[in-house]
Amino acid sequence: MEVDYIMAKIETEKELQLVTFKLGKEEYGVNIEQVREIIRVVEIIHVPKAPSFVEGLINLRGTVVSVIDLRKRFDITPCGEKENERIIVVEVQGRTIGVIVDSVSEVLRLSSKNIDDVPPTVSGVDTKFLFGVGKIGDRLMMLLDLDKILSTDELKGLDTVK
Repeated sequence: MEVDYIMAKIETEKELQLVTFKLGKEEYGVNIEQVREIIRVVEIIHVPKAPSFVEGLINLRGTVVSVIDLRKRFDITPCGEKENERIIVVEVQGRTIGVIVDSVSEVLRLSSKNIDDVPPTVSGVDTKFLFGVGKIGDRLMMLLDLDKILSTDELKGLDTVK
């Protein structure tokens, strides 16, 4: 999904429904249309020689799903309690993957008028992973473009891990 496509869709619909979560001290949001489910962290089978951000594999009701740790992907220090960690099962470029986050906050609707472009001075998370910054009152949240968190080669690599 291209950023322009996402923004055009938001403009048409006037609001975006998001699943929000914490990574470190920051709040992030992803389009709920890409979220399949949210589960507690279960036993993860580690895969030798996988990239550092790939935690391994889980058995999700008989389906093998690759799991990545977004904190490691974005080089963010974990900041939450282990018992609050969740795996958000998402659809990324036609593949189902799990992403580990510190905690899941809520599901909310965000009006297109409350979404700004990512400032060029944002440090930390690589801005290529973002499609905007959401504003809710005094809160700011980074809006992730899930289709860009992994390159095509990295996604193919996940396929070979299974």
